[in-house]
Amino acid sequence: MGVFYFTRRLILKLACVLLAAVLLIGGGYYVLKKERYQPTLAPIYQGDQGRKEIALTVNVYWGEEYLPQMLKIMEEEKVKATFFIGGMWAEKFPDLLKEIAQQGHDIGSHGYSHPHPDHLNKAGNLREIKRSEKIIKEIIGKDIKLFAPPYGERGNSVLAATEEAGYQLILWSIDTIDWQRPAPDTIVQRVISKAHNGAIVLMHPTAPTVRALPTIIKELKGRGYEFITVTELLENLPQEEEGQLTEETG
Repeated sequence: MGVFYFTRRLILKLACVLLAAVLLIGGGYYVLKKERYQPTLAPIYQGDQGRKEIALTVNVYWGEEYLPQMLKIMEEEKVKATFFIGGMWAEKFPDLLKEIAQQGHDIGSHGYSHPHPDHLNKAGNLREIKRSEKIIKEIIGKDIKLFAPPYGERGNSVLAATEEAGYQLILWSIDTIDWQRPAPDTIVQRVISKAHNGAIVLMHPTAPTVRALPTIIKELKGRGYEFITVTELLENLPQEEEGQLTEETG
């Protein structure tokens, strides 16, 4: 019995060591030990609080059936937004990505395969960013330097990889939580009730978002807000505030 128990424990230990070796050899993709980084980069949650500007952002990894409607609304309203594109999605829908870019919208990266960034080490996060960058650049012919991490995860390994890649990590100050497919009125209320100078609004391509979008644009225009892209928002950010952690609502 003792020999059997010892042998079983030995086999389990060897299996764990083998699994760890496979993961590490495979590129160090998963965080098997806590890594220590001291990135100087800080996420951007919003723009200049002294300017009556708002940036709409759309994270795209699914929902391609709703994008043409969103683009049409934005074109009619003369609004430019920032679309954060997943690399794997871009491979499947290159023509739709080209259309987004051709309409003058800002393009950023949403990584390649939509993993949990905080579950990856620096090398894994860097690989996600660079792989997405290569695909998107081949499709639209432009460099991208904005990164919206999946799930809004922003641990040190994510920040360190973003910084090394030469990107700016973008989050939000207003979350529509539209991925839950609430009623359009709920989405409108979440945006309008929290609207503020320099806001970054997080959206996704969903049916209720499409229905809410015209009202959101109309209401915010009526309050005097100007719609700008995240790139423009960063350009307007005072130097001393750039990189400041100003998370208020998300």
